[in-house]
Amino acid sequence: MKKIIISSLILSGFLFFNSCNKQLEYNPTGILSSADLTSPTAVEGLVTAAYAGIGNGDMIGPIYSMWAYGSVRSDDAYKGGGGTGDVYEIDALEHYNTVQPTFGAFVSRTWQNLFKSISRANVALRAASALSDAEFPQKKSRLAELKFLRAHSYFTMKLLYKNIPIFDENASAEDILKASNELSWEDSWNKIAADFKYAIDNLPETQSEIGRPNKYAAQAYLAKVRLYQAYTQSGTHQVTGINTAYLQEVVTLLQAVIASGRYSLNPDIANNFLPETENGSESVFAIQFTINDGTTASRLNYEDGLNYPHGAPQYGCCGFHASSQNLVNAHTTDANGLPNFTTFNNSIADLNIATVDVRLDHTVGIDGHVYKYDNTRLFSKSWVRDPGVYGFFHTMRNQQLASSSSYFKNGPFMGVAKNYDIIRYDDVLLMLAEAYIELGQHANALPLINQIRARAAASTGKLRKADGTFASNYNVQQYPSAGWTQAYARTALQWERRLEFATEGSRFFDLVRWGAAAPTLNGYITIEKNRRPFLATAVFTAGRDEYLPIPQSEITFTNGLYKQNPGY
Repeated sequence: MKKIIISSLILSGFLFFNSCNKQLEYNPTGILSSADLTSPTAVEGLVTAAYAGIGNGDMIGPIYSMWAYGSVRSDDAYKGGGGTGDVYEIDALEHYNTVQPTFGAFVSRTWQNLFKSISRANVALRAASALSDAEFPQKKSRLAELKFLRAHSYFTMKLLYKNIPIFDENASAEDILKASNELSWEDSWNKIAADFKYAIDNLPETQSEIGRPNKYAAQAYLAKVRLYQAYTQSGTHQVTGINTAYLQEVVTLLQAVIASGRYSLNPDIANNFLPETENGSESVFAIQFTINDGTTASRLNYEDGLNYPHGAPQYGCCGFHASSQNLVNAHTTDANGLPNFTTFNNSIADLNIATVDVRLDHTVGIDGHVYKYDNTRLFSKSWVRDPGVYGFFHTMRNQQLASSSSYFKNGPFMGVAKNYDIIRYDDVLLMLAEAYIELGQHANALPLINQIRARAAASTGKLRKADGTFASNYNVQQYPSAGWTQAYARTALQWERRLEFATEGSRFFDLVRWGAAAPTLNGYITIEKNRRPFLATAVFTAGRDEYLPIPQSEITFTNGLYKQNPGY
């Protein structure tokens, strides 16, 4: 996909959005008439610009990096930075009860950025549909790609806001202004699923250009949609049941992805977080980024630009996204190399003597441990910006070394050209395991989960210090078949998802899907606020805090057509 992104930068400047709705307003750098957008070359440019659109978030309006929405809002991480007042809206997200619909940065800007990406897809869909197959031989695949991209953006919006308006490329400006956000649980998910179904039916099994989704990526993404849809929610976000028909569809779809033989786990989980090994066997679909590509500003990920160690001389800013003590404790293992499900958080783990899951050192910056696979520069607690508030841990999965060819420093902020994985093969395995467990076929889930644990145990190659030793005591073993009941398997699956995707932004959304957000997060706050007093006033309110509010600016603009989420 690197080649596609490069060519898109030539055309993306003229892309404009022809809707009058506020969330689609956009000031283009130049405008072409509709007649200029009818050639196959121009349409290809619009398609490419739609690819660029899914990576066009920013630090205060993120649309792919869910560190603020899915990690800080969970038990994985604290906001970090220079105290609670530094980027206050994220502090509010972390406290839950102070989030307001009037927030103009994260709550509102993410909504707008996601609808800009949806508009790009719709503009390109209209233009491509107007050409005949003879004029545009790539038409079938491009239409499927665009619907895939649109569905991805709607899926992200659904996770964040739940009650969203959904319209396609055929909607006029008047139609858009009349599009309500009061769709039923089933209708909204089915509209998103329809785009992925179209993509499955019309995408090739193999794409000649890296970064374009293929049939299997669409199957994996549809499975993800159905997995979320299966956990039926009430109007106040309570999980009221599990639809086994959707779970069976998840199984069928993901079995096909696995049977394709196209994907496999990387031998070392580190390969998922390094630009040198991106687009590898584990990447099912990723947003592509570039550097030194001949353009003025390159194509970089700045959404994680606040999250580098503040005191490290090669960075200098900004110390956000600090791993929680709870997350560190969750990596401890017992004498059998298995998680301490019930006792892991009884006390602060002594990492000098505790045995831990290897994934801890791929995730958390810890004093004296190898930082981002550079054993010449161990992480130092002096790099932490505000340890009095947030403790001495940091995060590092989505950061890159300053010496990396993918790294660029733009003033105080950091951008990187490392691609951003949206679906990986580890997610495919764990989604399939979850479906098996909830279908009562938990024996089928055991080997899938153990594949993940076996890979974790083997992922030590880049963690040795310069003297050849490890800073941690690793002990990760596979789950035995004895005692593998459905209840135990469910606990193991949920634990495994947390460690496998720790700080990558999926934790909060997993908890909401399972109906476990309120008890888990209030239990977390009860203990964590004694370790981190800044959380003293935090409280998660069930029926409200599972989703962000609909931005008040959008409700006002539609004269009250959009209805606010419960509790706001």
